[in-house]
Amino acid sequence: MTRIPAAPLALGLVGLLPFLWGVLTSFVPSLSLWTAQTISPRFVGPYVQLAYGTVILSFMSGVLWGFATKAAGAVAASGYALSVVPALWAFFFVGGGPVSAATWLALGFVGILGLDFMFQKQGLAPGWWMSLRVLLTAVVVLTLLPVIFG
Repeated sequence: MTRIPAAPLALGLVGLLPFLWGVLTSFVPSLSLWTAQTISPRFVGPYVQLAYGTVILSFMSGVLWGFATKAAGAVAASGYALSVVPALWAFFFVGGGPVSAATWLALGFVGILGLDFMFQKQGLAPGWWMSLRVLLTAVVVLTLLPVIFG
């Protein structure tokens, strides 16, 4: 694994803010109340984590699709096919209440690591990609655990 460039690292870390905010508002009632009254109840606790997590899981399909564009033939075809899995996963599995949704999201994010690894091994993802993805996925899954295990 190689050093992650500053811009992807910074943007990736900023992308964790809704997950971290969800945890923070789950454990700090005054912050939760302030957020609900000042911004919106949908930016509190698991609501923000689950909504944003679904968006990001789908976003990852686009990222993987971009990697597939660097390939040709059967490798490209399988890359395109596999790149839609995260979005379909979010569409079909995320729902049914916060515990179920958080569980399926966490499993989806962990599952994407396998696809990330495959694209990296094929030389389609940058050399630093797995370093970034493991870091971000670890934080995302850790922030979903309080929702799953309440």
